[in-house]
Amino acid sequence: MIISASRRTDIPAFYHRWFMNRIRVGWCAVPNPNNLHNVSTIDLSPSAVDAIVFWSKNPEPMMNDLQELDERGYRYYFQFTLNAYPAFFEPNVPGLASRISTFRKLSEQLGISRVIWRYDPIIISNLTPEEFHINQFAALVQQLKGSTRRVIVSLVDLYSHTERRLASLEVDGLEIERHPKNIIKLMANLAEIAHSNGLEICSCSEVEDYAPIGILPGQCIDAKLINSIWSLHLKYIKDPGQRPACLCTVGKDIGVNDSCIHGCTYCYSTRSYSVAENRFKEHDVNSPLLWGNSEMKNKIVPPPQKQQGNLFLPLEE
Repeated sequence: MIISASRRTDIPAFYHRWFMNRIRVGWCAVPNPNNLHNVSTIDLSPSAVDAIVFWSKNPEPMMNDLQELDERGYRYYFQFTLNAYPAFFEPNVPGLASRISTFRKLSEQLGISRVIWRYDPIIISNLTPEEFHINQFAALVQQLKGSTRRVIVSLVDLYSHTERRLASLEVDGLEIERHPKNIIKLMANLAEIAHSNGLEICSCSEVEDYAPIGILPGQCIDAKLINSIWSLHLKYIKDPGQRPACLCTVGKDIGVNDSCIHGCTYCYSTRSYSVAENRFKEHDVNSPLLWGNSEMKNKIVPPPQKQQGNLFLPLEE
């Protein structure tokens, strides 16, 4: 089993203490994103987990925990989203220099195959036109050179709640290009920059075929990558719960939507930032659930073979 931690929220940035507590206990509880009162338990013991895929814009708070994960025998790699957007798109992420430094340190600690750079989502606007992305991408490639082997790119998905948040910015002069005309040219430029610097470049859940310009469809949860790093023999099974264009291997996501407080206006998993703030405040590091109310907690059925103990760490103020 592959654990996704998580597409739905930034566990390394905001919930790493909860995650490590659940690792020590050996299981967690996860609500169904379409029915929060349908709660399942997930075995997190090393024997049950083939690998963990972390998704983060800021894994720095979790870096001190990685040695313990290693000692406990877990395999893991990071999907590290690193853009150079103006603050109105990503209001609560650390400064760019800090994130680049974290990326490099993480790569030094884990190796360049275990830190995947995500340059996504790509938003074309009057303030972030194609030239913006070409220039920023080229600059980031130089900053991250020698720290990763692969970059993943994708266009922004304009869900209804994403549209509402972006529309609120348009009142202040932002103009989103919802049907960019020069995407093929932009992607070709990004591919050329990546390849000339020794980077593999892949797309994420894109219907458009960019293979002719050098961008192959990628897998963020990648059984082939896991097999190559750790000499495993996992079979590829497409995750049926993801979009048709998503090629990820099936995995178990342990996050909760509407709980990330980065506040990114383009986010697909946060419909309401105020809800996310409240869930973060209500979050209980001692709970089997990353977030849940009393009714949800009452539906948890702990695995009989797992014993709970006083293994929890206090939340930092």
